[in-house]
Amino acid sequence: MTSTRRVKTAVAAAGISSFALLYAPQPVLPQLAAQYHLDPGGAALAVSVATGALAIAVLPIAALSEVVGRRPVILTSVVASVVFGLLLPLMPTYPALLVVRALQGVAIAGFPGVAAAYLAERLGRAGVAAAVGAMIAGNTIGGMLGRLASGFTAGPLGWRGALFVVAGIGAVCSAVTVVTLPPGARAAGTVRVRDVTRGLVTALSKPVLLAQYAVALLAMGSFVALYNAAGFRLTGAPLHLSPAIASLVFLAYASGSVSSAAAGRLVARVGRRRALVGALLLTAAGAALTLPDSLPLVIAGFLVLTCAFFAAHAVANGWAAADAPEGARGQVGGTYTATYYLGSSVGGAAGAWVYGHAGWSWLIAVVAAWLLLAVAAVGAGTGNTPALPGGRPHVQSTGAHRRNRLRTASCPQLDEPVGR
Repeated sequence: MTSTRRVKTAVAAAGISSFALLYAPQPVLPQLAAQYHLDPGGAALAVSVATGALAIAVLPIAALSEVVGRRPVILTSVVASVVFGLLLPLMPTYPALLVVRALQGVAIAGFPGVAAAYLAERLGRAGVAAAVGAMIAGNTIGGMLGRLASGFTAGPLGWRGALFVVAGIGAVCSAVTVVTLPPGARAAGTVRVRDVTRGLVTALSKPVLLAQYAVALLAMGSFVALYNAAGFRLTGAPLHLSPAIASLVFLAYASGSVSSAAAGRLVARVGRRRALVGALLLTAAGAALTLPDSLPLVIAGFLVLTCAFFAAHAVANGWAAADAPEGARGQVGGTYTATYYLGSSVGGAAGAWVYGHAGWSWLIAVVAAWLLLAVAAVGAGTGNTPALPGGRPHVQSTGAHRRNRLRTASCPQLDEPVGR
């Protein structure tokens, strides 16, 4: 196996393990609520404490990787997250389960916070695009596989057995990563703390970057809020689906893989700002489609909002990467990841609470408000930025000029979306 193929195999397996474990409890939230006599908001903490811990830990762990090296951090991340995954179903009380989930979130943070930098240093610009694509595919497959596996096995095995199944999947994938991940290309300890701090200040000072962080926070919060409540909506009145059938809603993630890959072509045609605003508004429209008590419309709504959300995420993440100053690329990527998972934690818990106390219609209203705030942030933070990548004005072009523009704008970026 060539070095590049080993890297791609390793990061894809790490992505599958990390994101399967991170979101495995989401389909079994109704079972957790029944077991521990919780409302939807309380049950959603099983997801939110992990993503919140990830958000808090990702920047310190990224800084730690500058000192100890990328590979040790990634390997520790995938192994520790599986260990916590195996401990999770053994917890006797809900508070104990939440503590283990928080520790698991910290462990998982070592992969999304470090992987892009590892790939850039190991493969360079020539080989990084394909490896990032493998990583994104692993992340997406992992998020979908973990949810489907726990949803389908919760009926016959219970929620504890379902989480054991996902931990087993994670163990196999983490073993692949441990065996195949080559050493990093950069020696540890070559970056000073002062440089890291200066880069973080820079990452928090540009309005265009702050706008992308706002999109990560608000759009991800909206997205996870809807999926946290989806199990309750689909298994409750009037739809009354079984947990296994309800978990099929997570197949909508496949549409997100397609739309995130196509986002570069959309940016090339209409520009970053229009692409991002359009994707955010389409996410809100998809959420509104789920309002009627009609299963076909609910399914269509989740397909639309998932597709649109991942397009928005791809554009915002790519925009942040493109506008990151040279000395602050790692800090910009880490800050985007932190706000992304902070949105998952806070928005996911808040949205489930709204659903539990006010119902699905009010949840859709809150999500729409968050998405409109994200649109406003894009307008306020990017008003003076070029309409298209590279500073070119938005003009119609044909022939060789148009092909040239498409190649430039749709080229995969180093910091493509890593979170699923």
